[in-house]
Amino acid sequence: MSRIAYVNGRYIPHAQASVHIEDRGYQFADGIYEVCEIREGYIIDETGHLDRLERSLHELEIAKPMSRAALKLVMKNLIRKNRINSGMIYLQVTRGVAPRDHVFPGPHVAPSIVMTAKSVASTVGDAKASKGVAVISLPDNRWDRVDIKTVSLLPNVLAKQKARETGAFEAWFVDGDDKVTEGSSTNAWIINQDGVLITRPAEHGILRGITRATVLRVAEAHNIPVEERSFSVEEAQQAREAFITAASTIVMPVVKVNDAIIGNGQPGSIATELRQLFHQHAEHIKL
Repeated sequence: MSRIAYVNGRYIPHAQASVHIEDRGYQFADGIYEVCEIREGYIIDETGHLDRLERSLHELEIAKPMSRAALKLVMKNLIRKNRINSGMIYLQVTRGVAPRDHVFPGPHVAPSIVMTAKSVASTVGDAKASKGVAVISLPDNRWDRVDIKTVSLLPNVLAKQKARETGAFEAWFVDGDDKVTEGSSTNAWIINQDGVLITRPAEHGILRGITRATVLRVAEAHNIPVEERSFSVEEAQQAREAFITAASTIVMPVVKVNDAIIGNGQPGSIATELRQLFHQHAEHIKL
């Protein structure tokens, strides 16, 4: 069965889906997006993702393309049309189609909305998590408002590509104070020698990860101590464990940072436990 996409009110074969050449997402990266995990017939942490989507729209002064109830219905319909049991759904909203001009178009221009969905077997991530991944560090050269989940991702793309060229899975951005901000598509975490979970506060310099928030709830429920503070690459290299989080990775153990092996070079027990417990605490919305 061919994949189905949703574009501005229409369900269309994925191969035929397109947007106008003057869509402001294409012209200016003037748009936002969200990605939700689908797991065994449920949308994971849907409320958090849609809350963040609405916040991003508000911060960029883009109108909502539809009500939340309608959006949730389209999401479920698209997942069902693609017959997805486990995978991902991608939502993108831009300011709409208008003659190319840096200033916002008038209120008569409706926002554009696109959704795609694909199947991804949970075993793929589990196999990667069983071995752990490597990360590299790079200077953070992104704009200041990384708390908004915009489609303006060129620095992230270049960082991810650099990581892959060096044999790593992810790149961690490092700010002017030599502190890790976050990954190119993930939040960054370490666990110190005392078993304390450390991650940068979601106040400035990082995206307020929805998976990150769920991991914090897991830690609280299972009495795992947490410190929300910044940490350096050197501290990460000396950590007991490290891991990254995102809807696409859940909790993914990190076993190497640049040239330094973390711990014994194997996924740590706490990161592994957090991954195993994650879906017990995440929100599940039935399809």
